Order: sequence, then C-alpha cells, then structure tokens
Amino acid sequence: MSRFFAGGDSSSESSSSDEEELYSDPEAQKEDEESEEESEEEEEDEDTTTDEEGGKGGVSKFLRNQESSEESEDEDKVTVVKSAKDKRLEELEGVVKLIDNARRINDWSTISTEFDKLNRQVVKMAAQEKLPKIYVKTIAELEDFMNDTVATQKVSIKKLNATNMRGLNQMKQKIKRNNRDYTTQIEKYRADKEEYMMSEEEEEVKPVEKVKKPKAVYTEGVDGVDDGGGWGIIGENGKAVAYTPEKILSNLRTIVESRGKKNTDRVEQIRILEKLLEVAVTPYQNIRVLLTLISTRFDLTTSSTTNYMSQEQWKSAENEFGTLLGILEANKNLVVVENAEEWEDVEKPPQPAAGELLKIPGSIVSIAERLDDELTRSLQHVDPHTAEYIERLSDEQALYNNILRALLYTENLQTIDKLETPQDAANRIVMRRLEHVYFKPAQVVSILEETAWKAIPRELDSKITPRSGPQDIATLVQVLSTYLFKNSVDIIRARAYLCQVYYFALHNKYYRARDMLLMSHLQETITNFNISTQILFNRTLVQVGLCAFRAGLVYEAQNTLQEICGSGRQKELLAQGVQLQRYSQVTPEQEKLERQRQLPFHMHINLDLLECVYLTCSMLLEVPLLAQTGSSPDIKKRVISKTYRRLLEFHERQIFTGPPENTRDHVMQASRALAAGEWKKAADLICSIKVWDLMANSEQIKKMLSEQIQEEGLRTYLFTYAPFYDTLSVNTLAGMFDLTERKVAAVVSKMISHEELAAALDQVNSAIIFRKGVELSRLQSLALTLSDKASGLIESNERVLEQRTQGTANAFERQGGQGGRGGRGGRGGRGGQRGDRGGSRTRGGQQFGGGALGGAIKA
Repeated sequence: MSRFFAGGDSSSESSSSDEEELYSDPEAQKEDEESEEESEEEEEDEDTTTDEEGGKGGVSKFLRNQESSEESEDEDKVTVVKSAKDKRLEELEGVVKLIDNARRINDWSTISTEFDKLNRQVVKMAAQEKLPKIYVKTIAELEDFMNDTVATQKVSIKKLNATNMRGLNQMKQKIKRNNRDYTTQIEKYRADKEEYMMSEEEEEVKPVEKVKKPKAVYTEGVDGVDDGGGWGIIGENGKAVAYTPEKILSNLRTIVESRGKKNTDRVEQIRILEKLLEVAVTPYQNIRVLLTLISTRFDLTTSSTTNYMSQEQWKSAENEFGTLLGILEANKNLVVVENAEEWEDVEKPPQPAAGELLKIPGSIVSIAERLDDELTRSLQHVDPHTAEYIERLSDEQALYNNILRALLYTENLQTIDKLETPQDAANRIVMRRLEHVYFKPAQVVSILEETAWKAIPRELDSKITPRSGPQDIATLVQVLSTYLFKNSVDIIRARAYLCQVYYFALHNKYYRARDMLLMSHLQETITNFNISTQILFNRTLVQVGLCAFRAGLVYEAQNTLQEICGSGRQKELLAQGVQLQRYSQVTPEQEKLERQRQLPFHMHINLDLLECVYLTCSMLLEVPLLAQTGSSPDIKKRVISKTYRRLLEFHERQIFTGPPENTRDHVMQASRALAAGEWKKAADLICSIKVWDLMANSEQIKKMLSEQIQEEGLRTYLFTYAPFYDTLSVNTLAGMFDLTERKVAAVVSKMISHEELAAALDQVNSAIIFRKGVELSRLQSLALTLSDKASGLIESNERVLEQRTQGTANAFERQGGQGGRGGRGGRGGRGGQRGDRGGSRTRGGQQFGGGALGGAIKA
C-alpha cells in the first residue's frame, strides 16, 4: 500500500470516527479508541515497509525522476514525531483558544459549539490518561464568565441578539450539569490558581458513564413494583424500577432536560409525571410535579400534527391547575414566581426556615393564558354547528373560575413586600378576565360571575372586585377597565378602552360609547398597534354603528359602518373568515397566521345583519339624494355609498327582476319602490327581511324603519315633484304618507332651513308655497349641463395646449410685425384682436397674435 493511499485512509478514518463519537456510548468509544491505536500501529508498520520497498519496484517509469526529486526534498526536512497524547493535548489547546477568542467578543453560540467539542475530547483523554488541568481551568473560568454575563444582562440596556441569547441559555444548563462532576478539581483551582497549574501531578478522574434511561413498561403482576396499579419501570437488566418520593426531584430534572429534544415520547413523560404526582408527599414536591406536568401537556400541541389540545388533555391540565392553586392557597410559605432561582440539589429538598418564603420558579399567569389560548384554538377548529362545539364552550366556565382564582393569587403576591411582584402579571390576568366578559350580554355575565365566586373558597376575596361589591355588570366592566387604565400602558390600555366601548355599545349606550371612542383618538393611532388590537377596534366600530341604528340614528349608523362595510372585506377585518382573492399573493405562512387570528364562532357579529343594516341606512340616505340631484342638476352630485350605488345600478340593468330572495334583493326593490313614491311597498319589503328577528326588540326596529321610510318617502316626493307645483297642501301630504300634519310641517321646515327646498310654509292656510324662478325646467337643466361640459372641455384643451407649447411664446411673431399669410392679418389678425384687444396697430396692419393659440400662450 503506497504512502498516498495510506494517508487518505487515515484521514477518512479520523473524520468518520469523529462523527461516530457523537452517537456512541463511552464503552463503544473505548473499543473504537483501542481499534484506532491498533490501526495506527499497523499504518506505521506499513509506512516503514513501503519506504523500504519504494525504490525496488511498483513505481511507474514515467514518475521516477519526479519521485527522486521529492525524496531529496524530504531528506532536507526534519520530521517531528509526536505521540498520540501530545496530539490530543494540542487539539485540546486549540479548542480552548477558540473558546477564549469567542469569550472576548461575547459569542455564546460559538462557545456552546466548542464546549461540546471540548467535552468529547476530554472523554477520550480521560479514558486513557489523567484529566488535563487546562480543562479544569477552562470550565472554571467559563462558569465565572457566564455568571458575570447573566448579571450584566439583567441591568444592561444593550441586550444580546437572539442567537447569542440562545447560546447563553444553553450554556447555563451545560455548565451546571458538567461542572457538577468536577466540583473538587474546580475548588482546588480556585483556591490557588498558580500553584494548581504549576504542580506536575494531574488529577485522575474516572469518566462519568452515562446510564441509559430506563424504559417505562406497563407490567402486570410484578412483585414489589406497585401495590395495586401494576405500573412499573423496567430497566436494562430486566428488573422493575419503582419511583419513590426521595427520587422525585432527580426524575423531574431528567424529564425537564429532555424537553424540546427530538424523539422524546411526551405521552410517556406524562404517564411518568402522573405516577410521580401519586407518590409525591410534601407540598413542595406536589407543586414541582404539577408545574412540570402542566407544561408537558402543553408541549403535546407543539409536537403533534394537530394545532390544538384534545379535550381530554385540556381538562386534565385545567384540573391540575386548580389543584396547584389549591396547594398554593393552603401553603402560604410556598410561592410560585417567575424570577425565582432553580433548586440545584436533587438529593436534598429545600428546607425554608420558619416565616421564610420559598420561591419556586414558574408562572401562574402564563398557565392561565395558555389554557385560554388552547381553548380558543380548539373552538376555532371545531364545527360550530355541532354539539361538540357546545360541549367545548361549556368548559369556559371552568376556565373563568381558574382565571379569577389566579387573579386572587396574583393580588395576594402583590401584598408581600419581599417578593416585588411586577405589575405586568396582574395586568395580564385582569385583561384575560375582561376579554371573557366584554362581548357577552349582562345576563350571561352575571351567571358566569355568580358561578365563579361559588367555586372559590369563602376566605378568598379580591381587592379589585370584592365578593360583596355591587353585582351590576356595567360596574364590573368599569372597574376592570379603570384598573387597567391606571396600571398598564400601550396595548393593554388600548384593549381595555375598546372593551369598555364595546360593552356600552352592546347595551344600547350609544352616546357614551361614541364619546369615549372619540376622546380616545384611537382612530388616529390604531395602525401602530398589533393586528389583534386592530381587529378589536374594527369590532368595536361595527358595534357602535349597530347601536346607532338601534337608536334610530340612520346617518350616524351609515357613517360609522361605511369604513368597514364599504370595503367589501368585512370577514377579514372582523377576523370572521378568510377571503382568498383570485390573484392574491399570500404565502402559506401568511394564510396560516390569518387563520390563527380568527375568532371563535360565538364571538362573531352576524355579517348578514351587518350588511342589511348598512344597505338599509344607505337606501334611506341615497334615494332622497338621487331625487334631489335629478330635479336640480345645478347641485353638485355627491355619493354617500359607492357600494350601494353599484348594487343599485346592477339591479336596474337587469331586464327581468323576480321576487326578492336575499337581503340585497329586498333592499334594492325597496329602493325602487321608494323612489317611485310607493313607500308602503318599500316598508313591506324592508320589514319582511327575516334577519331583523335576530335583533333584540325586533318589532320596535321594524316600527322605527317604517317611520323612517315614511319620512324619506315624503322628502323624495318633494324633491321629485317640486318644480311642477305652485302650492301644495300639508293635509294632502299627510294623507299620502300616513303622517300627522305636524310631522309633515316639521319635515318641510327642516328641508327649508337646510336650503334643500326653495319654498315657504304657509301656516295659516296649512300649505307649502314653492318659489318659482329657482327651479328649472328639464330643457333648461339639460342646456346648463351642456354649457358646463363645453366650458370644461375648452379649459382642458387650453391646458393641454399650454403644456405642449411651453417655451415657444414668440414662435409666430415675424420681423416687421406683419401678420401671417402674406402679411394681410387675415385669420391671424382677427385672432389677435380677440386674444389681445389692447394691442396697438403697426405699419403693416394688425399685429399678429397667433389666434387662440397665441392667446393661450400669452395667458
């Protein structure tokens, strides 16, 4: 075997062995190292034999001269022979140098990668040699540097980027696990660094062999495993392993360390945690197991193909959350806070002194938020027209109970001065409670509140909303919103404001809701908020418009709904569906995010009702306006609703119109009847729309609509037929539109005061006297329209001409001042007189002005 191929084999073997080390056990690594040493010895023997036999044969005659020159160069070089130990030590020093360089630039991602490589090399060295002191120095300095960085990040304004922060978090866990095995050596190094590094004796440490995790198996009839359940853990030796209270913390650490890794059986972990919960004895153990168990249940959604938790898992998590809150309420010395430090000693549980608080890392508010989000996600994926949706919706009561209970626990933590609980946690849980209340009728909320307080122990009470406080739901919404106004900023404050406006609009308090919405000025800054807050703003705006309609304020309702309904994208703006355009360039990720933002069905605003209200309000405003502009063309035409105009034009172009089938057909046919003066037919068509039955007090709504149609029919009639009358009796109008004379007089007076009708009201004779000379006949109106269009055409032509002839103002002037076409002036002269009548004559006749073109240039 030639030297070239021998070298290629060794490099390939080393590269493949490095890859295999990542996945091999320590015992397998030992076998691989022994085989590598044997292969190295064989390669050295082969190298010597090939050197001796290289000159005898086997070399091509075409390469003899080249080989002889290379051998002469090799003889001049000095070959340094290094032992395998020195080579491994050099590799170790190289990795340490890379870690030092990464520490200088605070590159935690590189530190994490090189730290793993360093540990792999040390495992190989520790199997045959003693532990290198440079390794002890490196891990000790890394631990100190990590602690300094963590402390700096807590107070520093400049934070690490996402990659480095991820690397720092990984290194926290790695260093804690790794340095636990070398505690004695690190303490010796820190006691006297120089003496430790100068001493020639190196510490001999047995490599820590990793024990394979025992496999959980359900066994029946295994003795000594479990008294009655038959549950046991079967290890490698085939013997059953039972969990004990003393090993709970170590088992929890194993499960927590495996979270987020691939090929982790989370269902198996949940079964193990449920078993640990059964054997847990102390409240501390119960709290630790419950926190881990709830988090592991939430991990099921991230690993599974479904996007939401199953009902069984969600109910289990909800019950465990209630149990956790009960334990915390019974043990005041145990508190779960987010800024607590993890307990490292898995063998010995913490023993707090009397009167001292024991902080356990976790977040009660985050668990409540996650339960709420998972229920919402589940409702998004369930068909709302099935019994399953109603069954899932019934779980909202249990969720609301836990949200209220979590709020009481958070309030209790704020009363403890030693904890310094952040205000943000209380704001988040209060916001969740408000979001479960604001869109529901008062009767439903009162039942929800009453049931929740009954499920909570009597000794617990709230300072924000006391148990004995007023039972009025409007007061509850007011108190929760005011609390968030005072203690929160930005998004939470804006959402609380919108929730309160929505509640007022839902309960027919239009003027209060309108004033609050206008005073907030959110319509000016809403584009700066996140999409969910913009959706809430759109929902609030629509609810205010519907409230105005129920109050009989047609103009305000149409004006409020115009922005949402006029766009034709009601579903998207209200998060009640996804409208995929034909040529839209929406990526799958964007579509997925859009679907995740959809609201559950029980929170929807009926889009058919919304469209019916908008089109009805547009009809009541547009039909009189069309009659007014038709009879008086000199009035500037304006459009109130482009959507309504487009639908009306499409309906009028149809050759045959059958009976109305949907909401749009009813409104369009009612519009045509109202324009023709048939107000009774229009009222019947509008009132026959079935969607009005979805509104509370539907009979009052229909009565209000009939009155509005009567008034607008009267206005339409006056606008249409005013040019044909000199006087018109009020009594006649009252009989035609089934109104009282007083109401007719009020409508006419309002039209006269707004200068919509050129007439006077004769109260003595109870008649309307129209002023002639103001209204124009049909021919006069058409003539004025023609003259306006002609003048507009002339102006546009002159503007175009001026743009094309810029810089050529003297293009038609000639020396001597003679006009065009032989100097006679001709057409050019006459045009010059019209263009500039103040021009003086010259010796050659009239000065040439260029006609209309010259006049336009001079102007």
